[in-house]
Amino acid sequence: MAMFQPEIETMDREQIREIQLEKLKWQVKRMYENVKMYRERMDDAGVKPEDIQSLDDLSKLPFTTKQDLRDYYPFDLLAVPKRDIVRIQASSGTTGRQIVSGYTRADLDQWANGFARQLVAAGGDNRSIVQVSYGYGLFTGGLGAHQGAEKVGAMVIPTSSGNTERQIRFMCDLGTTHLCCTPSYAMYIGETVREMGVKNQLKLKAGIFGAEPWTEEMRHEIEESLGIKAHDVYGLTEIMGPGVSYECEVQQGMHICEDMIIPEIIDPDTGEVLPEGSFGELVLSTVTKEGQPLMRYRTRDLCVLDYSPCPCGRTHVRMKKPAGRTDDMLIIRGVNVFPSQIEEVLLKNSIEVSPNYQILVDRVNNTDTFDINVELSPKFKGDVDAEKRKLESQLHSSLGIKAKVHLLRPKSIVRSEGKAVRVIDNRKLH
Repeated sequence: MAMFQPEIETMDREQIREIQLEKLKWQVKRMYENVKMYRERMDDAGVKPEDIQSLDDLSKLPFTTKQDLRDYYPFDLLAVPKRDIVRIQASSGTTGRQIVSGYTRADLDQWANGFARQLVAAGGDNRSIVQVSYGYGLFTGGLGAHQGAEKVGAMVIPTSSGNTERQIRFMCDLGTTHLCCTPSYAMYIGETVREMGVKNQLKLKAGIFGAEPWTEEMRHEIEESLGIKAHDVYGLTEIMGPGVSYECEVQQGMHICEDMIIPEIIDPDTGEVLPEGSFGELVLSTVTKEGQPLMRYRTRDLCVLDYSPCPCGRTHVRMKKPAGRTDDMLIIRGVNVFPSQIEEVLLKNSIEVSPNYQILVDRVNNTDTFDINVELSPKFKGDVDAEKRKLESQLHSSLGIKAKVHLLRPKSIVRSEGKAVRVIDNRKLH
């Protein structure tokens, strides 16, 4: 199986741990010396850089949260002089003040390596034609995929998002082999390909999709509509961008780039590090990043780490697809609800309904209301009321709470060319 950096991707576990410890010691020392927040928090915890003598000592260090990046915005978490920062990337800012992350030239090179590993794992090489339909700009998706593809030596088509029919025409005319975008936009491209009747003109082999949650059912829908193998990629603006972890050919979890990042799984309530194989919150520490390194960053993503050998030959730990997030979890009438649970139910009914949906939550007379708008499939010929009752019953069984389903005409929910807006929670307005 092809690999971009086989000498790194297949090193044995003992060697990985030795490298991680060496880099962790280096990183903690420079963060203590150069970042006031970490120095103060380590002093408060009674921890000095020389106290880090093993990987287990990582748990002595304080956590970092997204709120810290807001509080110390824009440059107070830099570990290098501002003149050494060659690029700024930023989050969407949908949950508050934007956060920014600074990158040195070496950081960009490392990030490109991470995505390049993903592209090669998806069958890419220097003969590939990679269409990057993530948004370009402050969002890490577009430039992250672009620089990784260039690192491999592939031809890059930087279409960004939008103008979908033109995107598809480029795919047909230029012979695109790999598509990079959000899974919801891939679904939209697949719908449009079907409407244009040009599937047989596509040369696509694989897609690399990330930046939002998606289910196995959604993967199968994308693969069928575009005739490809769909790979999951994971990244965060705060850590690196797409390429923090990536799916190999086996597709049994995403390999974390452990030569750059140390992962932990913690109890989200207590912060306690959990035993290997436990389900909990993913915490990441950047041990090679120069510009804005983060120690023990709480991602809020809930998953499991799998250290067992992967049939592909790569030895870096695999993270299972996140099952949800501690901060996008909806609590409705006291019940924890993840949008991914709703998506799973809808995709099991893909003949009758489309996977395009919106969750609407509000509060009326001190009681939460829970509505789900779902598009009917263009192929649907059945009884709308019966289909509505069926979906409500399945959702109740899956979620443990009743939702009111509204079945809408095909294409009546506004399509997204970036991250899909799945949840509208109007309770925040009261």
